[in-house]
Amino acid sequence: MPLLKKFFKFYLDASVHVALAVISLYWVTVKNLNISVNSAIVGFLFCSTIVCYNFIKYGVEADKYFVVTKPYHRSIQIFSFIAFGFAMYFFVQLSSKLWLLLIVLMLLSGLYALPFWPSSKNLRSLGILKIVLVAVVWTGLTAALPLLDDEVPWSFGVLLLLFRRFLLILILILPFEIRDMHFDPPELRTLPQRYGVTGTKTIGYLLVLFYLALVFIGDSLQWPEVIIQVLVICCMFLALYRSKADQHRYFASFWVEGIPIFLAVLYYFLGA
Repeated sequence: MPLLKKFFKFYLDASVHVALAVISLYWVTVKNLNISVNSAIVGFLFCSTIVCYNFIKYGVEADKYFVVTKPYHRSIQIFSFIAFGFAMYFFVQLSSKLWLLLIVLMLLSGLYALPFWPSSKNLRSLGILKIVLVAVVWTGLTAALPLLDDEVPWSFGVLLLLFRRFLLILILILPFEIRDMHFDPPELRTLPQRYGVTGTKTIGYLLVLFYLALVFIGDSLQWPEVIIQVLVICCMFLALYRSKADQHRYFASFWVEGIPIFLAVLYYFLGA
């Protein structure tokens, strides 16, 4: 059992869980559009997410990232460097038409942790705008990227898919914002710092209702799709309802982060 606990802790701390969430949303997009899976994209998304999130968590200062004294953090560092090597391998396997989008998204991700200039602030310090940035990057990687890869023509349905994905990510970020409200510097003025836990939850509930409305716009849905969307919407409501500043350490980082994985599992078994 102690070994299993250590593995689970490393699984979360090394950002493997969030990487699985990213490729799960990519797979959901592929399923929605009935297009083929690009294994190079899957490999790149998985490995680059590990690198990016570990850098944001552990390496926003260069000396902290390259000079690591604790053995546990050193193991995460080595894991991240290996993931970086694989990410570059998968990147060069991708079509050049994807490179520009990926470079822009990678720059936004980098600027989230690092300042524009040595004397300026990073995008992470922009308060409410930072959650919009995260939602844009996730939407770009998990929805826009497969659209561009398969050259899917733009349509109203495609725009709806992109906007629903953006809302989904935005909603799932809120429990993390509530969790971190007492750790974020007051000058960030995050949603919970501005409106409190109750106000942030209210905003989240309104976003979920907006997401629900968008689900039923456009083409008529088949029953499997209706069941999937209802279950995911219930999960989002529950995640918001159970969110609090002193939440369990794994509530957001495992359960909320796992909702995209649950969504992919639903699509796999219900065959929507």
